[in-house]
Amino acid sequence: MLLNKKISVWYFIREIKSQILFIGIFAVAIGLLDMLPGFRKISLPLNIPALLGTAVSLLLAFRTSQSYERWWEARTVWGAVVNDSRTFVRLVIQFMPAGDDKTIKDFAERQITWTYALGESLRKQPFSEKVQEYLDRNHINGMNIPNALLDAHSKQLKEIAPTKELTDFQQMQLNDIVTRLCDSMGKCERLKNTVFPRSYSILVHILIYVFAAILPFGLDDSQLVVEIAITFLIPIMFIAIEKTSIIMQDPFENGPVDTPMTSLAQTIEINIRQMIGEQNVPLKKENTSYYEM
Repeated sequence: MLLNKKISVWYFIREIKSQILFIGIFAVAIGLLDMLPGFRKISLPLNIPALLGTAVSLLLAFRTSQSYERWWEARTVWGAVVNDSRTFVRLVIQFMPAGDDKTIKDFAERQITWTYALGESLRKQPFSEKVQEYLDRNHINGMNIPNALLDAHSKQLKEIAPTKELTDFQQMQLNDIVTRLCDSMGKCERLKNTVFPRSYSILVHILIYVFAAILPFGLDDSQLVVEIAITFLIPIMFIAIEKTSIIMQDPFENGPVDTPMTSLAQTIEINIRQMIGEQNVPLKKENTSYYEM
C-alpha cells in the first residue's frame, strides 16, 4: 500500500516506460507525416479529436472507478479480518475456564498463522518460515492451507465444547466468527481469481491511439514542436490513468499498491499476543519505504 509520506513517481514511470517510448515515436512520426505536402491539406475540425478524447475520458473514468472499488473492497475485507481475529481470541479468553492457558494459546497461535498464511497464499508466495514451521509441527496440509486452519478451529471447538462446558450460545458465537473469517477468505479469493475483462483494455488502447493519430490534423501546422508535444502528452496522460487502474484492480499481486496484508497480519499478531498476556511482544518496525506490504 502506498504511503502518503513518500510517493515514488519513478515507480509509475517504470510501469509505463514502454508506452512512453512508443507514444513518443508515434507522436514524432505523426507530426512529421502531417508536415508532408500530401497531408498538409488534411484538416479536421478540432471537435472531432475533442469528441474522441471525451469518449476516452469517460471510459477511463469508469475503469478507474471499478478498479478502485476492487481495491477498496479488498481493504475492507482485511479490515474485517483484523476485527474478527481480535474478537475471536477475546471470546476464547472469556469462555475458557480460568487457568486454561494452553487452549487459549492454541487458538491464538492458529489464528495468527491463518492471517499470515492467507496473505501469502493470495500473493502466491511460498509460506514464510514461521507459517511453515507451524504447519509442519501440527501436521496441517492440503490444497488450501488457510481453509485447513479454519477447519482446525472448528474441529477443536467441537472437541472442547463438552469438556470445557461451553454453552450452545457460546459455541455458536465462536463458530459464527469462524464463519465470518471463512467469508472474508472467500471474498479475497473471488477478488484474486476474477480477472477484469481484457477486451476493455484493448478498446481503451485502440481509442487512445486513434485519438493520438487524428489529433495533429486538428492542430495548427505552423508549430511542429508544439504539435508533437501535445500529441505526446495527452495520450501519455490517458495511458498513465489507465495503468493506474490496472495496478489497482489486482490488490493481491505483491506490489506497492497491494492491500498491506503482511503489515495487517503483524498488527493482528501483536494485538493477540498482548491479549493472551505474552511478554516481550515484538514491536512493529516503522516502514522507511514509500509503501508497506
